[in-house]
Order: sequence, then structure tokens, then C-alpha cells
Amino acid sequence: MNLFFEDVEVGAHYVTDSHEITSADIADFCRLTRDHHPLHTDEAYAKAAGFGGIIAHGLYGLSLMEGLKTELKLYEETSIASLGWNNVRFVKPILAGDTVRVEMEFTAKRASASRPAGVITEAVRLMRGDEVVIDAEHISLIRQKG
Repeated sequence: MNLFFEDVEVGAHYVTDSHEITSADIADFCRLTRDHHPLHTDEAYAKAAGFGGIIAHGLYGLSLMEGLKTELKLYEETSIASLGWNNVRFVKPILAGDTVRVEMEFTAKRASASRPAGVITEAVRLMRGDEVVIDAEHISLIRQKG
């Protein structure tokens, strides 16, 4: 799609394809981040803590949100940088076997003061069915036309 700053319409809404979370996904994130807390590795421990099984790291869910958004190819050649995530809330646990998707909406945009680019704001939600699992705001810098 390759949206430039001028193409971004505040209020435009996008939905990604779904992705099933697997135990292997969770284990891979443990290995990559060196976070082997038993909530993410020990089914009995996670169940004793009140979960239905091992849970994914909240940061895995947040990272997955960015990956799923990238698959939409909204800024394939126009993205300059992610400027950060605000107001991140891990609303519900993510368990192996869950199927999730991302819903995002453009909520604001403004021209950059330092370069020919624009700053865009997205409301981004990781969804499991009708439930919000992670709720966040993402700020990006994207190219202007010309």
C-alpha cells in the first residue's frame, strides 16, 4: 500500500490476518530475551498462579503487534522510524493456543518540524475474538511525498 504522510487519514481502520500463538513461539521468545520466568515455561506453575497454562510475555504480544501490522505493508517503503509506544496496557493474558489479530486506527498526524516527514499516531489493539488483550498507542515517522 505504501502510505505517505499525506495519504494517512485520521479515523482509517485496519485489521490484520490472525495468528495462532504456540508454545514454541513462547519458548522462542524466552530464549531470545533470556526471560525464563516460570509463568512462561512451567505449566503447573502458571496454572497454580491462576492461568490456564503458560502465558506469553506481554512484550512478546507487543512485538507481535508490530509484526502483524508490518504484514499490512502500509509503510513498506515510507517508514522512517518508530518513535515509541505509549499507554501500553496488558489487559488479558495470552495463552498458547490463542488466536489473535491486530486492529489499528490512525488517531492523529502532524508534520515533522525537523525533516520532510510526518508523525502519525495509531491506536493499536491485540484482539482475541472480541476481547482486547493488549491496548497501546504507537507513534511513527513516515515520509512525505516528493
